[in-house]
This record gives sequence, structure tokens and C-alpha cells, in this order.
Amino acid sequence: MTATFADPTDSAIALHIVSDAADDIPEAARAWAQANGFDGAAGSTLCVPGPDGALAMALVGIGGETARKRDRFHVGAAARKLPQGTYAIATDLPSDAAEEAALGWLLASYGYNRYRKPARPAAQLIAPDGIDPARVEAIAAGEYLTRDLINTPASDMGPEELEAEARRLADTHGAKITVTTGDDLLSANFPMIHAVGRASDRAPRLIDLRWGDEGPALTLVGKGVCFDTGGLNIKPGSSMGLMKKDMGGAATTLGLAHMIMALDLPVRLRLLIPAVENSISGNAFRPQDILVSRKGLTVEINNTDAEGRLVLADALALASEDAPDLIVSMATLTGAARVALGPDLSPFFTDDDATAQMLTEAAARVADPVWRLPFHDPYETMIEPGVADLDNAPSGGMAGATTAALFLRRFVEAPYLHFDIYGWNPSAKPARPKGGVGMGARALLDALPRILSL
Repeated sequence: MTATFADPTDSAIALHIVSDAADDIPEAARAWAQANGFDGAAGSTLCVPGPDGALAMALVGIGGETARKRDRFHVGAAARKLPQGTYAIATDLPSDAAEEAALGWLLASYGYNRYRKPARPAAQLIAPDGIDPARVEAIAAGEYLTRDLINTPASDMGPEELEAEARRLADTHGAKITVTTGDDLLSANFPMIHAVGRASDRAPRLIDLRWGDEGPALTLVGKGVCFDTGGLNIKPGSSMGLMKKDMGGAATTLGLAHMIMALDLPVRLRLLIPAVENSISGNAFRPQDILVSRKGLTVEINNTDAEGRLVLADALALASEDAPDLIVSMATLTGAARVALGPDLSPFFTDDDATAQMLTEAAARVADPVWRLPFHDPYETMIEPGVADLDNAPSGGMAGATTAALFLRRFVEAPYLHFDIYGWNPSAKPARPKGGVGMGARALLDALPRILSL
């Protein structure tokens, strides 16, 4: 499946975008809309026949201001509702609205069909005037990659398969990649990645991709826990059901890396993915174990189900050794973030107010909502157990997203931005089918030129 626009053609079907049936559309179409009760409600569509009964044009509703505040990509929803064919937007749109409509159309055309017969193909759209089609296609392709990776079950997406996807991406863009696997993690000083992944017969590994020779240094770090049983602190079945998505951070950074490389951003990109499966066996790491990290900080294990921050810590320590201009981690890290903000908002943490402002503004521009949570320094004592330097799972159940972010910050010595994402749509929304979804990547992509002064 590709995320591409249709070639221009004179036979394209005109697509009119309306907020109500009285909008500026041809008189005959307005009469047809009124006769069919079409009122321009968000996501509604109506086919308008010509004198010969064939499809002459189509209408798609975007609703009123309230509807547009409550959701996004209403135009994109038409891709799966209208008859197959090639459509061209006939309504004059500002450039930002045209880009949202075009991107939404491509995202709505996505379907995950690896294990079943493909659904009916979506209708095609000619890129509207006022947008950069190649840019929109690159962004959609990165999101397709993220969704595919998250949606694939762990039976077919373990550490080795995740490595294969990273190698495929590197080959596509001419990037360099090295991978440290199994017991070599110990000799290379990645002890916590090894500890978390050693109980699985699918060897843990650290994936290290580099691309670009000029510009600011940007390092992405994605949590690649391909399945999380919880380890010896085993999850109940109700909590384990979606754990194929626990590599959503890795999937999102891979999708973002594709966007960055396809758009040829002038950065020196590094992507680090600690890829493991948190399993149970006789050599699994245990509660009350104390692990020594790559940075030398010791960590008391008070819950083996708080493993994501452990593998990220070693990767973040490595990332800091290059002193990049910005380190960004993305992870499906805590249930606390999901409880606080739900599945649609991407929580992020940064100590830099200017970065936070630029990211928030970018998120509004590209319809990829984010929300800042605090690195609250007074909570540092909550992650200091007294036995070791750090506690991977503070007791008490308070501020779980913040204490996890503070834990990660201890391993970073560079400007830092952390996303604690959910990576999953519980129910279908316009341009976002139920299943895996990227979060925060498009907002970050839009903000990077300002954050890094490109």
C-alpha cells in the first residue's frame, strides 16, 4: 500500500467541501442536497448525479466550528465513504486547510491487510493547489510505516523483525546501521538492555542508525519492547492484551526518521532503538535486583513491569556521549500518561520553555495535538530509594508519568524532549482507523526547523 496522490486528470470528479447545505455550490447540487437532507455535518458525504444519472460531483461536510474543534480530518473521512474514482477538490482552501484535507485523505486510505483480504481501495485524490505533494506523501508514508509496525503482532514483530525494518529503512535512504545483539550487549556496556531482554529466546539488541553529514545533531530514541509480559511481575490478561504496541515508541521514531530523511532535512540524524521482549524464564531479572547502568548509576528494580525506562536509560546514556543538539525519546511508557490525557493527546516533557512553545504551536498547525507535562524537580526524591541511586518503580502510585520522565532525564546530558505516548486508537476516528497510530511525530517534524534553527 502506498501513500500517494492520483495523477491529474480532466475526468476527475469535483469535490465540494461544505459546512452546511447553503454553501457556495452549484444550484442544482444545492437542491439535490436539500432534497436528500444533506446539511454539511462533519464527515458526511453526498454523491450528486448529472443529467445522465452518472456521478457528476460529490459533497463532503466539515460541520460547524464546534465540530471542527472536536475532531480533525473531516475531509479525509470521505476517502472511504465515496465511490471509487479520482476526485479533485473544487473548493478554494487556505494552504493549511488544503494540507490537512490532503493529508487526512491519504491517512484515511490506510488499511492493515497483512492477515486478511484487503478492503475495497479508498477513493483517490489529486493533490490540491497550495500544498507540497511530495512533503505530504512523505509524512503519510512515515505514518503508514508506524501503523504497520504497531499493528503487527509480536509473533511477527520481535526484536529481529524490528531490526529488519530498520535495515530496510536505512537501505531506502542510504543510512548507516549497526546492531549490537545478545551477550555482545554486555561487552559493549548496555547492561540494562541485556537484563530486560535476556529471558526471551529472541535476543535483545540495540539498533543504531545514522544519516546525514551536515547540520545540527538530532538523536531519536524509541522504546522497542516488542512484547511486554511484565516479567516476573506479570501483567494480568486484561493489561497484556495490547502489549504488541509496547514498541510504539520505536515505531513512531522509525516513521519520523523516514519523514526526516525523505524530506532531506539538513540534520545529522541518529536513531537508537533498544529492541527487547520482556519475558519470563529462569534467568529473568527480578524484583529487588540492583542493576548497574551504562552511565554507572545503579537502579533498584521494584517492578519488572517498569522495564521500558531501563532499556531507554542505556540508549539515552549512549546518545548523550555524542553531545547532540537535541535528544528526543518516544515511548509507550506509563499508564499514568494515558489516564491523565487519554489516547488522543501526546504528553511531552522538556525543561526548555521555548521548545515547548514551538512544539505546541506546531501541533496546532498540523493537527497533531500535544500537551506539556512537567519535569517537576521536587519529585526527584520519589525515584531515590536509598539502596541504589534510582528506583525504577516508586511506590505510592503518584505522578507516574512525571517520575518516569525524571528517571530518564538522569541519563541525559543534552537538550532533551520526551514523549510518553499511547500509540493506539481504541476506536475509529476520521483518518485514524482503530489500531496503531503515530503520535507527536508530525508536530515534532514541523517544529524541528525552529527548535534547531535550521
